[in-house]
Amino acid sequence: MNGNNRRAILSFIDFFHPPFRRWINRQTFRYLACGGSNTLLDIIIYWFSYNFVLQKQVVHIAGMHIAPHIFAFIISFSISFPLGFALSKYLVFPDSNIKGRIQLFRYAVLVGMCIVLNYVFLKLFVDGFGWYPTPSKILTTGLVAIFSYVSQRNFTFKVKPDTAVVE
Repeated sequence: MNGNNRRAILSFIDFFHPPFRRWINRQTFRYLACGGSNTLLDIIIYWFSYNFVLQKQVVHIAGMHIAPHIFAFIISFSISFPLGFALSKYLVFPDSNIKGRIQLFRYAVLVGMCIVLNYVFLKLFVDGFGWYPTPSKILTTGLVAIFSYVSQRNFTFKVKPDTAVVE
């Protein structure tokens, strides 16, 4: 992402921050704006994939049978998670002084954990509790988003203290 695009996007997001500045800092607001937009996109892609692309039908690939609510998750996740990483890295946590390759590795670990959490919650809510897939996806997304924010802030994109020795 080039500097002009980054500044334009941040200016747009920051324009809406003043009414909320009393309750949340700028970084958290940016995370909510970026994460909220990305989450909304994820839910729309999930809903569209489940209802129109997959037409609520089981997907058969290489002898496997994948439930439509799980395959819709795979589709939406494959778009929203890389976008979420870019938004987090360049807009929300640009001050992180951890090397990009380490951020990427940590993000991959976080992605793996989020995939597992999404799968477990969707299976629990849809198959276990018999809830509708889209509301189950929304609840799952909320739970996973809280976990993701805490992990990104304190692990993936944290700012390491200066390691220089002060004399």
